[in-house]
Amino acid sequence: MHVPFVSLVETNREVKKQFLESVSQLLDSGSFILGPAVQQFEKQFAEYIGVKHCIGVSNGLDALTISLRCLNLKPGDEVIVPAHTYIATALAVIHAGAKPVFADVDESTFNLTTTEIEKHISSKTKAVIPVHLYGQPCDIESICSLADAKKLFVIEDNAQAQGAKFKNKKAGSFGHINATSFYPAKNLGAAGDAGAITTNNSDLAEAAMQLRNVGSLKKYAHGSVGYNARMDEIQALFLKEKLKHLDKWNAERRRIAALYQENLKHVEQIALPQEIANVESVFHLYVIKTDKRDKLQKFLSEKNIQTLIHYPIPNHLQQSLSFLGYAKNDFPVTEKLCSTILSFPMYAGVADEQVSYVCEMIQEFFESK
Repeated sequence: MHVPFVSLVETNREVKKQFLESVSQLLDSGSFILGPAVQQFEKQFAEYIGVKHCIGVSNGLDALTISLRCLNLKPGDEVIVPAHTYIATALAVIHAGAKPVFADVDESTFNLTTTEIEKHISSKTKAVIPVHLYGQPCDIESICSLADAKKLFVIEDNAQAQGAKFKNKKAGSFGHINATSFYPAKNLGAAGDAGAITTNNSDLAEAAMQLRNVGSLKKYAHGSVGYNARMDEIQALFLKEKLKHLDKWNAERRRIAALYQENLKHVEQIALPQEIANVESVFHLYVIKTDKRDKLQKFLSEKNIQTLIHYPIPNHLQQSLSFLGYAKNDFPVTEKLCSTILSFPMYAGVADEQVSYVCEMIQEFFESK
């Protein structure tokens, strides 16, 4: 049996007919960038997240960079980011002209905590970017309370947690301004690259709208040094259709995760994902920990099961970020995670039989050791 790490076939099939009809109408209209479809999607996604404003942009990195630019950071300003996350979180801080300051994460949830954030707050700290990694929200309420006490901005990186909840409130609605990615494999994925910014602050929303469109709110009048970071109509059309199904697909991911949990709970050599109180994860990824990670991955590959490692090289040890001056052992939890985590197949549409096969092969591997 073949089990791919991810497949978009089933979810794309559900929206294909309506999407193609919409694209046909789009071709007749000739409106391809920042047209009515983008505006409609922005309205719908803002309502879905539970915020006043959504600004569609070209990708997740641009969403983060523009969100930070809206805060008027200055050279030397510091932004705290998790050491364990995709590198785009740190790159956005650099692109915005500030300095990323890494903080270690919780070993069970993979997320930032207030305890770790507090260790790195200085007189230069202006913001913190909590990442809702792998689909599980941070303890975002506590992080926002700490940030409020320290007069810091909060920018949620919600790229992996669209639809996830903390105390029944959607991730991406807590921070001052927040960013998400619609990279195709995300829970809400585009037919290419796209992203969005969400906020309840009208001034920040206007600043983001200007920055995404070469610094312009009015044609040929440029109020800021902006970007060409606009969402195009085709992506908005695709996302509009997929948004209708997102809660159903997220529920399917939670059901698949429960299957993994039930089938693997007696395998003592692996640590399964743990949800914190008041949180509803959407399991963008299903990530376990084991000291036999590399051998297990090789074994599963031989059994035609695809797995991935998110992420094998810690950000603070990436060559591109060496100028920040970090060294090995600076963030022990992150470094341990990078050597022990493994992501199993997880997507809406994976068959129960495929999940069972993955679990059987994992059990077979550990029983032979």
